[in-house]
This record gives sequence, C-alpha cells and structure tokens, in this order.
Amino acid sequence: MRISSRLTAAAALVCLPAMAFAAGAIAVDDQEGQNPADIGWGYSTGHDTRDEAGRAALRECRKHGNKNCKVVVRFDSCGAYAASRKHYGIGWGSSKAAAQRIALRECGENCQIVGAVCEDD
Repeated sequence: MRISSRLTAAAALVCLPAMAFAAGAIAVDDQEGQNPADIGWGYSTGHDTRDEAGRAALRECRKHGNKNCKVVVRFDSCGAYAASRKHYGIGWGSSKAAAQRIALRECGENCQIVGAVCEDD
C-alpha cells in the first residue's frame, strides 16, 4: 500500500462516526442446573466505553425481574452467550454468527445460544 493510500485510509477512520466504534455488553442471571431457555438476560449497545455498556446491560437484565445479573461479555461489534445446564460460553466478533460460534465452542456439548446481539441490532 502506498503512503498516500495509507493516509487516505487513516483519514477515513478519523472521520467515521463515533457509533462505528461503540461498545456493547450482555448481562445474565443464571444458575447451574437451570434450563438455558429460562436464563434471564439483558443487553445494551451504543456506548462510549465497555464499562458504560456493562452498567447499562445490568440495568436491562434487572429491569426484566432478574435479581442476580452479572456482565458476562463486553464487545465492540457483536457478542453472544451460550449455556447448558452445567456450562456456559461467551463469544465476540465482527458478526453475530462469529460470536455465536465462539460462544458455542467455548461452552461445549449440549449448549444453546441464550442471547446474541450486534451493535447494529
């Protein structure tokens, strides 16, 4: 890549709207032995920092009546949470499918996606 092309690419990154680099998070309220379909969760996207996203995801999780919410994944593009009755996995990536694949792989056998979200959802 030539220097002029690099400068053009760098200038384009600087000019992108702040939303292009926004942070998101997923919070869940789960217990070992719980059916994954019954796990409470909440998410939030579009924040300046991952910490802000985590606080907002906790609020959303609790807003739905969940008492023991915890942030399980913070992300810049997409995030996912998978669970079975004994295991869980988290994933993040540039697409929902990528985040889900990672979460399922990390979780192991008999897992299902509990929640997955991207910044543009």
